[in-house]
Amino acid sequence: MTIEAMAAWGSYDRDDPFPLFAQVRELGAVHAVTLADGHDALLVVRYDEARTALNDPRLSKDMHAALATGAGVVAEGLPGRAFARHMLSVDPPDHTRLRRLVSAAFTPRRIEALRPRVQAIVYGLLDDIAAHGPDARVDLVGTLAFPLPFTVICELLGVPEPDRASLGAGLTALLVPTATADEYARAKEASDAVVAMLEALVEAKRAAPGDDLVSGLISARDGDERLTTQELLSTIFQLIVAGHDTTTSLIGNSVVALFRNPAQLAELRADPDKVAAVVEEVLRYDPPVPHSTFRYATEPVQIGEVIPAGAQVVICLAAANRDPTRYTDADVLDIDRTEARHLAFGHGIHHCLGAPLARMEGQIALRSLLHRFPDLRLAIGVDEPHWGHGDGLVLRGLSELPVVPGPALAPHASQQVPP
Repeated sequence: MTIEAMAAWGSYDRDDPFPLFAQVRELGAVHAVTLADGHDALLVVRYDEARTALNDPRLSKDMHAALATGAGVVAEGLPGRAFARHMLSVDPPDHTRLRRLVSAAFTPRRIEALRPRVQAIVYGLLDDIAAHGPDARVDLVGTLAFPLPFTVICELLGVPEPDRASLGAGLTALLVPTATADEYARAKEASDAVVAMLEALVEAKRAAPGDDLVSGLISARDGDERLTTQELLSTIFQLIVAGHDTTTSLIGNSVVALFRNPAQLAELRADPDKVAAVVEEVLRYDPPVPHSTFRYATEPVQIGEVIPAGAQVVICLAAANRDPTRYTDADVLDIDRTEARHLAFGHGIHHCLGAPLARMEGQIALRSLLHRFPDLRLAIGVDEPHWGHGDGLVLRGLSELPVVPGPALAPHASQQVPP
């Protein structure tokens, strides 16, 4: 494979990019590539170099600072700059301040306190699936994988229930890849609607604060550690997107991975307590979001080779997570794997703040689903799911996953599943 063959990185087959990742890893740890949008970048694909890059403060997340220097880097997408000043797009000291303000909502104690509510939401969603009948064709993304994390993050933020359907539809539309002017126009319309809803949410919480995260962020903004309006709106948007996209993809990817590996599925069914190990292995084997993460070199950095100042750096987490120098049989799903550490949630100061919540939601959803529907099967062949959600480079998720639930255990039986 030649470097020229790696042009337009990100336009590869989203259904199965891993053979390409393996070829690129064989060529080396760092490569000069052209992104699908025409920007030049340096691509990091091996585990050790990716972990080092994620933790190097000279590789900045602040693309606005990079743009101010005239660097040719990828700027933020929709909904635009007004919503692009959150903790995933800034460096210390701003990152430290923003993360501290938000982290109070994601302490281990508070996340664990959400467990009964998450379980109750899952029970309700599974009841809805059962109501379709045992032989119905049901989209597992639309009925479980998306509504579960989206409902949880909306409740955390205090989004009113009547507004959630419109907000969810708008988020789905603005995250769809836009290859034509018409597609971009539709995404921009959805983006504008989401912006208006979030601005209205902030104004409503200012007028009548509640026991929710948006009210807490507004209060913090009025205290000694202030959030600007841009930071406030950006943080809310980032929490909503990150709060549902990761878990939506995790649930869908877990189901597909297990059904493509029936021996592993049978092992989990025989011992449901292995669900935590299953989630960790799927996070390594087919990481949900982000598929890659972007950095900008503020000065020369030696990682595999010299990365010059001003370079755009793309760290491909999905490629790093299957590095055979780090994992035995890296391309094999092994729920008994002992090398559990992975980069699906990043590393260093930008490690995903919501990772414990995503893990808990994924574990509860998967365990409850397989218990309630012991004869669940894919409604399509195991080689047919399509990862049509996201842009393929940063976001990669299933837009739908048709299943046939089969006979359901009685609701009271599912509620005996240990949380």
